[in-house]
Amino acid sequence: MSQMLQIHPETPQSRLISQAVEVIERGGVVVYPTDSGYALGCQLDEKQAVERIRRIRQLDDKHNFTLVCRDLSAIATYAKVDNIAYRAIKNHTPGPYTFVLHATNEVPRRLKQPKRKTIGIRVPDNRIAQSLLAAMAEPIMSVTLILPGDELPLLDPYEIRDLLATQVDLIIDGGYCGMEATSVIDLSNDEPIILREGAGSVEEFRL
Repeated sequence: MSQMLQIHPETPQSRLISQAVEVIERGGVVVYPTDSGYALGCQLDEKQAVERIRRIRQLDDKHNFTLVCRDLSAIATYAKVDNIAYRAIKNHTPGPYTFVLHATNEVPRRLKQPKRKTIGIRVPDNRIAQSLLAAMAEPIMSVTLILPGDELPLLDPYEIRDLLATQVDLIIDGGYCGMEATSVIDLSNDEPIILREGAGSVEEFRL
């Protein structure tokens, strides 16, 4: 049975954040709030945790995983960012956007899209997520919590517990945090490509 923590969405309790980070660093899978719904997350180099997330979401090896980063300074470590991409990311973060970029060698091979060697990068505008990232000092490997057959992320932490109690290690109840997934923009080519239109406006990326 998974553990559940109620963390204040505006003033996250440091003691509870530390407990959540301990679960992640022990190789656990957590459900945590972002600015565009709840997400599944784990540590970057935890192969078993990544595979558990794959099973929960029923993802194939073509899926673009996302590294949720604290700020722009972390992005260059994990993704190749030219000046145009950097400006686009800077103008839209923190916020409900995922940017697909070519991954650096710091990203574990199993997280990269196998053919294109890309990775999703995101900086959320959510205080609980930001507190987790500050305490960990590294990105969280993450996917939106959309169950197979659903179109929208799950919203209710108690419903999430009913559905996933035996499949995740921790559920963070951070209250309501939006019901629409991120907008996904591919910046790995010469021109931006809108892969998913979600919570963030994509008008400036339309060609």
